Amino acid sequence: MARNTSLYFRIVEGKNLPAKDVSGTSDPYCIVKVDNEVVARTATVWKNLNPFWGEEYTLHLPMGFHTLTVYVMDEDTIGHDDVIGKISLSKDVIAAQHKGLDNWLNLTRVDPDEEVQGEIHLALELQREKHRSCLSCHIIEARDLAPRDITGTSDPFTRIIYNNLSAETSIIKKTRFPHWDETLELCLDEADEDEGGMVTVEVWDWDMVGKNDFLGKVEIPLSCLLRSPVLQGWFRLMPLGNTEDNAGGKLGALRLKVRLVEERILPSVYYQPLMDLLVEAVISPSEVDEATTLTLLEEVTTVDSRQDVAMTLVKLYLGQGLVVPFLDYLNTREVHSTTDPNTLFRSNSLASKAMEQFMKAVGMLYLHEVLKPIINRIFEERKYVELDPCKIDLNRCRRISFKGSASEAEVRESSVSVLQAYLSSIMEAIVSSVSQCPPVMRVVFKQLHKRVEEQFPEPENEDAKYLAISGFFFLRLFAPAILTPKLFQLRDHHADTRTSRTLLLLAKALQSVGNLGLQLGHGKEQWMTPLHPIILCSVASVRDFLDKLIDIDHDNVCESRQRAVFLPSVIMKEGFLQKHKAEGPQLLKRFTFKKRYFWLSSESLSYAKSPDWQVRSTIPIARVCAVERVDENAFQLQHVMQVITQDTDGQLHTTYLQCKNVNELNQWLSAIRKVSIYNEHMLPSFHPGAHPGNKWTCCLQPDRAASGCSRTHSAVTLGDWSDPLDPDAEAQIIYKELLQGRDKLREQYLETQEVESAEQEVGQPSSVCEQARCERSRVLATRLLDVVLDLERTHSTFQSQEVDESKNQFILSAHT
Repeated sequence: MARNTSLYFRIVEGKNLPAKDVSGTSDPYCIVKVDNEVVARTATVWKNLNPFWGEEYTLHLPMGFHTLTVYVMDEDTIGHDDVIGKISLSKDVIAAQHKGLDNWLNLTRVDPDEEVQGEIHLALELQREKHRSCLSCHIIEARDLAPRDITGTSDPFTRIIYNNLSAETSIIKKTRFPHWDETLELCLDEADEDEGGMVTVEVWDWDMVGKNDFLGKVEIPLSCLLRSPVLQGWFRLMPLGNTEDNAGGKLGALRLKVRLVEERILPSVYYQPLMDLLVEAVISPSEVDEATTLTLLEEVTTVDSRQDVAMTLVKLYLGQGLVVPFLDYLNTREVHSTTDPNTLFRSNSLASKAMEQFMKAVGMLYLHEVLKPIINRIFEERKYVELDPCKIDLNRCRRISFKGSASEAEVRESSVSVLQAYLSSIMEAIVSSVSQCPPVMRVVFKQLHKRVEEQFPEPENEDAKYLAISGFFFLRLFAPAILTPKLFQLRDHHADTRTSRTLLLLAKALQSVGNLGLQLGHGKEQWMTPLHPIILCSVASVRDFLDKLIDIDHDNVCESRQRAVFLPSVIMKEGFLQKHKAEGPQLLKRFTFKKRYFWLSSESLSYAKSPDWQVRSTIPIARVCAVERVDENAFQLQHVMQVITQDTDGQLHTTYLQCKNVNELNQWLSAIRKVSIYNEHMLPSFHPGAHPGNKWTCCLQPDRAASGCSRTHSAVTLGDWSDPLDPDAEAQIIYKELLQGRDKLREQYLETQEVESAEQEVGQPSSVCEQARCERSRVLATRLLDVVLDLERTHSTFQSQEVDESKNQFILSAHT
């Protein structure tokens, strides 16, 4: 049974941070680590002791994790950045908060003895003789040790301690992946064999000058060896265990939102009955007012979870090639249950949420193609824009005329001109993008147009069919993307105050365009009036755009089972990277990295000298067997990753790529891992260093073909709209939602109808049609509840088997 672990975290804001600069302020940013991997870096908030970040991330961790740590740093232009403090949360602490953690937490000091990472591979054996015993410890190797030297490496050695006895291995210089293969022995008297005794294996970094640096320890009770004479395996290194000092709040505090979701995923065969019921609801739709699996699911879904359920259903039906009939079914029910066209899709119904999530899932790349150039331009120009007289700050705007400081009227006139230019660019990009819009999105909009026109055929409701589409297209996709570009991956960081105001005014204008200008002049914001002419001019082109958008033949749109949201030919990510190709023995120098433009699809990773270059080199995704980080000391460069491929002869080839920053590195790692996640022959281990000639820089092994010294992270990815489709994981989420609502289903469709049947025996009977409809609903609810019960029993069976298998290793696992 597979396990899915997803970690959601949001770094909201900080307060009362200490001043680290001579100016009496700090320039804070946050580094986020999961175990020893840097997974995110926030933007720097300059000269602020109470910074707001509001940055959020989702991380998929199939192998689980131990600790989430957030470091608050002060950025310095010259020299190394200063460490302000940290917050460290164990997995157990996060998991204990079932609804998630949302608190202010005091920063603690960073203690080097607590900053440990990595694992050690050893074998412990208690060899017992008549009057004495020998404790034998085979120190094999270690991996991913913390770098303690300025070169980014360490000089590790290992020490075994029991009571007053100790022994040490040799020192291996300049590596974080040492191979010792040494056996240390301690001779014990009978008096030493105390069941309460503890065997300690410590790892240290040797320093020629000053004291040695602590790298971690493993503690194993002697009682484990008395019961099981030989213990062998990889053990996680632990810190000294000093109590963290929060400095009484003197280092400030951080507000974090963290939530952990762990799911046990059953084999596909167990979810098939549930999948059959979900597919049946859209393949063989009943009357609009008839109960189906989807209507029952909507009834038990809470408002808080409806968006997650909607996204799960969209991905599930995308995988089955049934997303068009799925959305058509939901939209048809929504339209038929609405009497006033002005309230159409205004609620947070499953239909509204599903359409919103569908557009994000299949339309994100389209959104990027249309909006990104304009958004980038707005961020680069940073023009001061303001229309509200109450908010105009004459000191913040540039001087507009040479006659003196700008007046309020001049600021408004300039702002109108800037906003009109931006809005014109946005509308031109949108109305000319019909051919770029994903065909499946266009078909869904065509179906929606048809359903609304059938329900509201009156001439006075002529605009209803346009408003239904534009409400989703403009109000729920493009306007929110303009308002908060980072949430739609259009920018790496949130906008500053000045740019945010420009984006807000543009989003308001685009919302008015999406409403076809019907509400202009009716709101409180009368200061938006100068933009009304260009809004009304844009509305005229919107109707024509929507007519062209839905002018598509449904039969020409291929709907089939798929593993990814996008077609193989779609470019999922692109941009400049620095590339180095390792081919045979050579010195790997910084200047060997060349700037190249890369394109990533689900079929290939290709590159050329520039975006317009005709000749491209290609790396087939099917040959990718690992995508991993590279240690900084391998090239003396930061933010380097490696793409390892295997040719038809089984030979491995490595392409090294350097990114601009840690966030870009994580995005590329995640994107390539997602498209290669179903590849066969993925490597279990890799070398995080390089092989410049005579040995690996990481583990110092001379053989280029030696097995990797660190574990791969092929399934560790950032969660976003490009996540691969996983029908088993999606079915598990739907099952959990139904499990939580089964009492409500049982009460409404089984117990209630039994009472109604009893009442009908003594009162006025309902119509035959009504009785038949109620009976069909009861039968369907019974089938669905039986499926949920079977899945619950299966989970219990698998869980019991896991408990039985882990009983013999319980004591050992507690110390690893």
